[in-house]
Amino acid sequence: MQKGKFIVFEGLDGSGKGTQIQLLAAEMKKRGRTVYITAEPTSSSTGGMIRDALGGFIERDAYELSAMFLTDRIFHNVNKTNGIQQFIDRGIDVICDRYYYSSFAYQGTDADLDWVMQMNLNCRKILKPDLCIFLDVDIDLCDERIENSRLEREIYENKAAQKKIRQRFFEVLERLADSENIKIVNAARSIEAVSADIINIYTHIKE
Repeated sequence: MQKGKFIVFEGLDGSGKGTQIQLLAAEMKKRGRTVYITAEPTSSSTGGMIRDALGGFIERDAYELSAMFLTDRIFHNVNKTNGIQQFIDRGIDVICDRYYYSSFAYQGTDADLDWVMQMNLNCRKILKPDLCIFLDVDIDLCDERIENSRLEREIYENKAAQKKIRQRFFEVLERLADSENIKIVNAARSIEAVSADIINIYTHIKE
């Protein structure tokens, strides 16, 4: 049986990942693919603790939060109910909203970046995506989108943090450019234009 493809969407908060994931999934289904959409943090107990930290309800050290994301990511890959690995093995394509690239950019701004990268990239239970699509939007537009769509902001959803995270994202993507399939898409354009580029990228990896 042919294995499914594993596609990850990354970007700043407010970059439009949720919308573009749905549009790509719809196109893939039109082409006869079975698609499973997932996200990090997961609904596991560790994922719940992470969301509490991101919401500002419980303060966590950057190293602690990095390790929690690693634990949640391993669960995300290996659990028998809705783990990424079992879908891929069954020929089902998986689209994930955030993955280890976010750990590198977000927690890697305050924790040691090399440490965060090594513990994720060297873990045999964490799959490498077939494709990572990074939606690039400047921080002012992201901030405007967050303001219009959120009742409350998470701890990273402010301009000062987003500026540092965007810089870190580009550093990380450059470091991984030779070892991973990463495509950067200008997501400051219309939803339709961004979607067309993403579908073209997807079509190319399927050939």
